Amino acid sequence: MSKNLGTIRELDPTNMSVIDSIIDDLIEKNYSIQTSLFTESIIQTLFEEGLNLWESGDFRTARIGRGDEEQKRTEIRSDKIHWLDPNALSTTQNEYWKFIDELKVQVNRTFFFGLHDFEAHYAVYPEGAFYKKHLDQFTKTPHRFVSCLLYLNKNWKPEEGGQLRIYKNGTDETDFIDIQPEFGKFVCFLSGSLYHEVLPANRERFSLTGWLRKEAIPFVG
Repeated sequence: MSKNLGTIRELDPTNMSVIDSIIDDLIEKNYSIQTSLFTESIIQTLFEEGLNLWESGDFRTARIGRGDEEQKRTEIRSDKIHWLDPNALSTTQNEYWKFIDELKVQVNRTFFFGLHDFEAHYAVYPEGAFYKKHLDQFTKTPHRFVSCLLYLNKNWKPEEGGQLRIYKNGTDETDFIDIQPEFGKFVCFLSGSLYHEVLPANRERFSLTGWLRKEAIPFVG
């Protein structure tokens, strides 16, 4: 059955484009939250594709660090991930990549980051899973500049936990915002500027998580 997979919802022509809105947010507060970027059919398809991979056992325990310093530390993060091969994307995943590429162009024009690549994985937080406070930009390999998350959880309730907690002022633990991982919500933020964590989830929590990078790396899965 064919579907109309238009990437972004039609926007009111009297308003600025959604990407301009994201850029303005990144300038003003280092993060942006959007709730109506994609059609429900796109989000549902992305969820179903991730769910199929999850149910087939095609996920691994997430690690921290990069390269020689990569290690499994379940006391820090306990989610499971499946990396997406940019050369083997589904039709719907490719539509999402196209939007991210458009965002990358505008980020480069505004911040002069010189971003060239996007890497992404499905992430599943089983019941009880979490990710303690951290930065997405590694100290020795600071190639990640913009973190992008698309949440895929229908009918998520606050009591189900799993909120993304963004600390708005460095390591100050009193100044934060909690973001519900609700179906279709898109969140992006500057990877090297904002500490954040994922609070323990009380039901399975799905997201498509990725980073705009300054340098491309070979896909390793």
